[in-house]
Amino acid sequence: MNENFTIICPCCEATLTIDKQTGAILSHEGKSKKLESFDDLQRNLKQQSETRENIFAQEMEAQKNRQRLLDEKFRQALSKDAELSEDEKRKPFQNPLDVD
Repeated sequence: MNENFTIICPCCEATLTIDKQTGAILSHEGKSKKLESFDDLQRNLKQQSETRENIFAQEMEAQKNRQRLLDEKFRQALSKDAELSEDEKRKPFQNPLDVD
């Protein structure tokens, strides 16, 4: 009687040889990949390059806008501080979690 059995993984379609007694995987053979043509590989590389360039351009634009947003928030904080009275400015910060 054969002590091993072979199954095919439903996810990756790899062939697994398993020992019946221990349940241990004895061997694993991955599904062979279809070789792509040189033109397909070139097209994929070009597409990946374009994707990288697009992501880089988006991040550069985000960095430009980031400085503008930070400046705007700073100006808002300054105007909020200007609206406070002198008594409110001198009042020490009290953490609401420290109140007993």
